[in-house]
Amino acid sequence: MWWNGRHMFGWGFGPIHVLFWIVVVGLVIAAVRASRWRSLQRSPGGPRSTGLSILEERYAKGEIQRDEYLQKKGDLGA
Repeated sequence: MWWNGRHMFGWGFGPIHVLFWIVVVGLVIAAVRASRWRSLQRSPGGPRSTGLSILEERYAKGEIQRDEYLQKKGDLGA
């Protein structure tokens, strides 16, 4: 199969074959990383704005009133 004759897979197939597998492995790695990123974005305990989480804690503890909470939440862009 790898001999240099009239066969389709002569010596020129080696570098193309290696390049093909590099692309395939790269796509698999990219897909795994993208799925992990999406799952972190969807999870309730995923990454959040630190400012927003602090604001929510202060509101839950009763340190700030509703109006102040909503105004600061709007300022944070949430």
